[in-house]
Amino acid sequence: MTARSTWRAVPGPVRLLLFSQFAFNTGFYLVVPFLAVHLSSGLGMAGWVVGLVLGLRTFSQQGFFFVGGALTDRFGVRPVLLTGCLVRIAGFCTLAVGQSLPGVLAGTVLTGFAAALFSPAVETGLAHAGARLEEAGAVTRAELFALDDVVSKVGSLAGPVLGAALLGVPFSTTCFVAAGVFAVVLVANARWAPRVDGVPRSTSVTAGWGSVLRNRRFLVFAALYSTLLLAYNQMYLALPVELVRATGSQRALGAMFVVAAVVTVLVQVPVARWARRRGARHALPAGFAVTALAFALVAAATVLPRPDLVPALAPAVGFVVVLHLGSALARPVARDLVPPLAGERHVGAHYGVLASLGGVAVLLGSGVVGAVLEPGAVTPWVLLAAVVAVSGVGLAALSRRLGPAAGRA
Repeated sequence: MTARSTWRAVPGPVRLLLFSQFAFNTGFYLVVPFLAVHLSSGLGMAGWVVGLVLGLRTFSQQGFFFVGGALTDRFGVRPVLLTGCLVRIAGFCTLAVGQSLPGVLAGTVLTGFAAALFSPAVETGLAHAGARLEEAGAVTRAELFALDDVVSKVGSLAGPVLGAALLGVPFSTTCFVAAGVFAVVLVANARWAPRVDGVPRSTSVTAGWGSVLRNRRFLVFAALYSTLLLAYNQMYLALPVELVRATGSQRALGAMFVVAAVVTVLVQVPVARWARRRGARHALPAGFAVTALAFALVAAATVLPRPDLVPALAPAVGFVVVLHLGSALARPVARDLVPPLAGERHVGAHYGVLASLGGVAVLLGSGVVGAVLEPGAVTPWVLLAAVVAVSGVGLAALSRRLGPAAGRA
């Protein structure tokens, strides 16, 4: 089953969730990749201030996913999704008019926190819709999550392309355009999103957090799985350094993201379908092993002589392709595994904590990697390959103890 056939198999409300995810990513990547240039060149802020702002944006997003997940359990998908759109619109409008550090910080925090509301709501909605579609024999939940990855990736590619087309206009105009994208998502969901989404309601926001903290199997799973987000984040941290090693510049970085998008669109759904048939106990370790191989490829390229017939960009291209193949194997199956690990209760809180732990892994791991990362250094690539491989071994051991939830075919 391809991404197109999967799209045709899902009903209108689920398509609306997927469209919302696409538009949300488009609007986000329309602005955020160009934020650093605006802060440094447009507002004349120092480099450490730019780093602070960008770090705060990541923290306000990843660090608060657990809040959005718990709110989704309490109030449902639709209210939290709409609130996320409103907060994102407010954030971009604040960035558009903010000319001082307090205004920029306020817009940045609002922009990040909006995703912490929106994304767990969409993920929870897809999880419950996927369960119903799987029971009806339409598509599996893993295939639906794979399609979500596809539309998200296309949105993350469309956003920078549209942003680059707007480079000649003031940054404030770009922010208002992005706010308009989110206004479309807001209106569409306010008009057509079902008011009753089938997500069980929690009695309180804190009930979901208590359920997660008592779920030791899930916490172990989330800690091991968090290294996949750390690995993927190297597209932004380690890959540019590899390009400098190979070519002397980062000019090919945009092309690498195009390669990533093409690989995701072509293989995500078919690979996820195969992984779903194999079950999490096989697909998760395989996905992590393939991801570790991506880092091993670059590690080998830094220490071995390159034959004349091999292009300089070959290790970087290989890294991107193999990294996304590993992600295609692991991510949909892992996201499909969260509801059974949660006992189909407080699913939003579990998705939120899963994302927040990934954010912690990125924050801590990227600091370690960044300390040893330089063109030609083999240590960071070996370190990342080892961390991902160890996580894969841990997930293999854990999945053998999960019973039917990890081995469904």
